[in-house]
Amino acid sequence: MRLQKYLARAGVASRRGSEELIARGRVRVNGEIVTKLGTTVDPNAARVEVDRRRVRLKPVLWLALNKPPGYTCTRHDPGGRPIIYDLLPADARHLPHVGRLDFMSEGLLLLSNEGDVVHRLLHPRTGIERVYHARLRGPVTAELPDRLRAGVALEDGPARARRAGWITPPHTSSPTVEIVLAEGRNREVRRMLASLGVTLRRLRRTSFGPIRLGALAAGAARELSPKERAALKRAAGPACSGTVRE
Repeated sequence: MRLQKYLARAGVASRRGSEELIARGRVRVNGEIVTKLGTTVDPNAARVEVDRRRVRLKPVLWLALNKPPGYTCTRHDPGGRPIIYDLLPADARHLPHVGRLDFMSEGLLLLSNEGDVVHRLLHPRTGIERVYHARLRGPVTAELPDRLRAGVALEDGPARARRAGWITPPHTSSPTVEIVLAEGRNREVRRMLASLGVTLRRLRRTSFGPIRLGALAAGAARELSPKERAALKRAAGPACSGTVRE
């Protein structure tokens, strides 16, 4: 097992954070400092230490969380705002989140320590679909889904929905549109709607790849089933490299 994967699985840091720890000479394997990325270790025999404290592997775990609005996807917030880890049991607070939802967005958020699968899921080449339900301040133009599919210009490049359609009619006071994206750019749905002059009232993610939010209560978390984990691995595809977007 690669050393950075071992550290991520042990809950020490994210994959990228683990690479930084290795590069800084803070990791020892069997008493020797290791700074070479890509070093492999035997997880059943190696003694791995970070800052001279031994770390051990944790079992692979995948959770689905129904994130409420008003929580940040961070481990610490300088402003003292609530964080998603406040919602998790103590034995799951080591899990990195898979991508993120912004402060006021809600819905499905995955967390896992299976770093290699997470890395592939978040890679833009994989094109994992994220489904959002956006409740708007209406009435709005009926052509909004067409405009979202056609694409809009954002400051970091064009963005377009893979699919979009009305859930509740556009002529009502609170119309809701379903938007399907295949990227995880920062605040992408919010910025797309703002660029079209639409006011967003509520944004909720209902699925991430093959995983559905379902009836999970706000603020609650559940462990993914073996079938769901297998579906995520299939969706992640083979290993790839490059920049990861959340």
